[in-house]
Amino acid sequence: MEAVQSWISQHKLATIGTVWGGAIGASLTYSRARTPLKPSLRLIHARMHAQALTLAVLSGAAVYNYYQKLGQQNVK
Repeated sequence: MEAVQSWISQHKLATIGTVWGGAIGASLTYSRARTPLKPSLRLIHARMHAQALTLAVLSGAAVYNYYQKLGQQNVK
């Protein structure tokens, strides 16, 4: 688990981009199977879902970073 955390902390932008791209793909796949929308609407909805997920990931990363720095200050 620590190896994954250290890789993510070293490659933050790549991780966020991967989550965003994965969310776009998953949302497009889901909407294609479930709803009869035009492709342009599917893309708009997929982008909105990916942005919401990216905001959630960024918020989680900010909280993690805050508590990580707080723990480092308590050690000193």
